[in-house]
Amino acid sequence: MSSSQVYLKKARYGKDKVKVMKVYRDGKWQTCVELTVALTLEGDIETSYTEADNSVVVTTDTCKNTVYIMAKRSANVDNIEVFAQEITEHVLKQYKHIHVAHVQIIKHKWSRMLIDGELHPHSFVRDGEDVQTTHVIHHRDGNKITIESGLKNLLVLKTTGSAFHSFYRDEYTTLPEVWDRIFSTSVDATWRFESTKPSVLRHQVNFPEVHASVKKITMDTFAKDDSASVQATLYKMQQQILRDNKSVAEIDYALPNKHYFGVDMSKFKIDNTDKNLDVFQPVADPSGLITATTARKPAAKL
Repeated sequence: MSSSQVYLKKARYGKDKVKVMKVYRDGKWQTCVELTVALTLEGDIETSYTEADNSVVVTTDTCKNTVYIMAKRSANVDNIEVFAQEITEHVLKQYKHIHVAHVQIIKHKWSRMLIDGELHPHSFVRDGEDVQTTHVIHHRDGNKITIESGLKNLLVLKTTGSAFHSFYRDEYTTLPEVWDRIFSTSVDATWRFESTKPSVLRHQVNFPEVHASVKKITMDTFAKDDSASVQATLYKMQQQILRDNKSVAEIDYALPNKHYFGVDMSKFKIDNTDKNLDVFQPVADPSGLITATTARKPAAKL
């Protein structure tokens, strides 16, 4: 195939997995924030690929340094959507040939320790593997920003209050109906914000409040819902999040089943079934995967 028959369709590069820890001090009280950041760039960079022209390359090392310098200057490292916007705004001002800046952030969990019944001023514990995430994309054209944030790896389980029956059956179906079962999943939720205007996204959206609301609604609904299925519980979560968070346009959930099956003890003449079922075997694979996206309906045109 000749070179005239192919072209560079898309290009983007930068620095991934930049690890950052920021410590804020207020008297004896200190707060720590740990992030993993990726900064990637699009723009007039084609010749670096097609002509070996490095003059257009903002190096990936520069991307790394940018993250650290912005973290040093910022009072918003804990507010990951705002911190990401500070980085993208800087990049577009600094490099005129870059047209789109992407910042993806994972915020790792550090919770203040409770010592002798009181919160400790400078000691923390990682009390769970759930993380907050965001992906901010800033376009020079129209000064447009899109933000997609998330809650990942929130592992939840309840031992009752979940059923699954009356499902479609055919000659391939072997799954028995159950009226009471263990329900466990690792929550992966992602939501997108309505506005694309920097003035709104920098100053009028309370991003930490949205993160807290999504987590609270997820756990409250999971615990309180008499679940007819993962699908039904998932949709109730999404509905409540959109009702309570007007800045959110739509939300995705991916809920993989974490299965716990009753151990067959019949060979030992031990009844571990029905009301006597209390010993289970965790089974990782294969697992069901339930996903859905729920969005606001477009406003009616007058």
